Amino acid sequence: MTRTVLIMDDNLDILATLQDVLEPRGYRVRTAADGESGVADAFAHRPDLVIVDMLLPKLSGFLVIKKLRQRYRGDLPIVMISTNASGHHQAYAQSLGADEFIEKPFGLSDLLDAVHRLCPTDSSEPVLATSSRLTPVQQAILASAGKG
Repeated sequence: MTRTVLIMDDNLDILATLQDVLEPRGYRVRTAADGESGVADAFAHRPDLVIVDMLLPKLSGFLVIKKLRQRYRGDLPIVMISTNASGHHQAYAQSLGADEFIEKPFGLSDLLDAVHRLCPTDSSEPVLATSSRLTPVQQAILASAGKG
């Protein structure tokens, strides 16, 4: 069974890189560059997992989580990613219903561990040696995610 992951981030390079990483591992990936279109996509095509950046245009990641929880209750795993990992922001995201909070820049294995734990597939490839399969450009994108 193919599982769908919806990724919301205004950094198009991060969207493309995560799509390139997740699709070969058996996930169908949908993307949105702002919170409003991401919520509309999630309502039209219910995903199996959402990865959402905290700071999005049109609708913040916090409001995205709130809207998704109103619609899907606790039945939809959500991972929030952010450059601002203060305890206050993380606690607030989790109080709204985020299942995981991962700080940018993040190691790919951290994100893949969360994805595989919250949304396993039969064809999910183990996380071992995943960074060696990224191009140097993809590695740089993830390593610099969120750095000014």
